[in-house]
Amino acid sequence: MDRQDYIDAILEHFESPYNKGRMEDASIDLGGGNPGCGDLIVMYLKIGDDERIEKASFEGEGCTISQAGGSIISEMIEGMTIDELKALGTDTMREEMGDDVVKSRVRCATLALGTAQAAADAWRRDQWRAADGLDSAETPERFEN
Repeated sequence: MDRQDYIDAILEHFESPYNKGRMEDASIDLGGGNPGCGDLIVMYLKIGDDERIEKASFEGEGCTISQAGGSIISEMIEGMTIDELKALGTDTMREEMGDDVVKSRVRCATLALGTAQAAADAWRRDQWRAADGLDSAETPERFEN
């Protein structure tokens, strides 16, 4: 794809986002933001017993790139396991949104991804706490690694 194709795809995700909205039955939700530029996002994940993301959605406000990123990530990660989500990196968003388009806005482009990964970590930590009989202030030993 050329630069304009990437821009068109980003605008499509921004103007007609996929999976935008609050998920009432989410297993976990977590907010994230870029304080310097005012981008805000909340990622909602529905996670199955096999640690597979059954559904993802987002809410937010901010620049075109950050909000398009929420749409892209919510669509991309459905069906992935937590480990597959955790394996995604900055390069994933650069490939999806066009490196030339987002190279100076990487923090905006990766906001949803980082927030989804942090939400998955929080969900896993909560599951381990419950399995180990720990309260919410204790961190399971296996999660500290």
